[in-house]
Amino acid sequence: MLSFPAYLAGLGTAALSLAQSAFGDVPTLLEAQAGLKSWTAEFVQTRTLKSLKQPLKTAGHLYFVAPNIFRWELGDPVQTIAVRTSNEVLLLYPPLKRAERYSLAPNERSQWQEMLSLLDAGFPRSQKDLESRFKIISVRDESGKTHVVLQPKAASARRWMQEMELIFDGAARSLVATELRFADGSSLRNDFRNERKNAEIAPELFRPQIPPDYKVIEPAKRK
Repeated sequence: MLSFPAYLAGLGTAALSLAQSAFGDVPTLLEAQAGLKSWTAEFVQTRTLKSLKQPLKTAGHLYFVAPNIFRWELGDPVQTIAVRTSNEVLLLYPPLKRAERYSLAPNERSQWQEMLSLLDAGFPRSQKDLESRFKIISVRDESGKTHVVLQPKAASARRWMQEMELIFDGAARSLVATELRFADGSSLRNDFRNERKNAEIAPELFRPQIPPDYKVIEPAKRK
C-alpha cells in the first residue's frame, strides 16, 4: 500500500488545476495554464485522525514546475521530502535516514501509480480531461472564498479518498486550501500562503542526492 506522504505529494498540481477548472471557463483556463510555468507556496498541513483528540499541524513548502514536476517539504526541520520527476517519485525521511523510490515507468503499473495518476492531473488542457476523472459535487461561495467539492469517478479511488474540497479566493482565482476526506474517516488539509507564480526555481531541488548512509527501498516492487 502506498505510504501516506507519497500520494499527498501528487496533490499540488492536481489541486491547482482543478481549482481553476471549477470556473468552467475553458478559454480562460487554457490561457492561464499556458502562462503558468511554476508555482511555489508555503503551507500548513492539518491531519485529523479518529484516534487523536487534537489535529496534527505541520508547516511545509511546495515547489511545482509545469507540467508535473514537484517537491513537497514537510516539517521544520524537514521530516519528509517528496519529489516527483518524469520517471519516479522519491521520498526522503531525514530523521530515519531512509529513502523510498516509486517508479513511473509505463511497464511497471501498480495500484499506487493509478492513485498518483488520479491526483497528479497536472494542468489539463480540456474540460473533458478533468471530467474524465472527477465529478463536481458542489460549488458554494462563503466569506469571499469559493469551495468546490469533487469526487473521484473511479470506484477504486473512492475506496481510499471519498472527496476532495478545493478552497480558493474567488476574486484572485488563487488556490488557498485543499482538503481530502478519506474512507477511514480521517482528513488532511493544506492551507497555502505566500504563493509565487512563475518564479525561477533551482533545478537542483528536483534532483536530491541520497546520502550514502540512507537505506533505500522500493516498496512497489515488494512481493
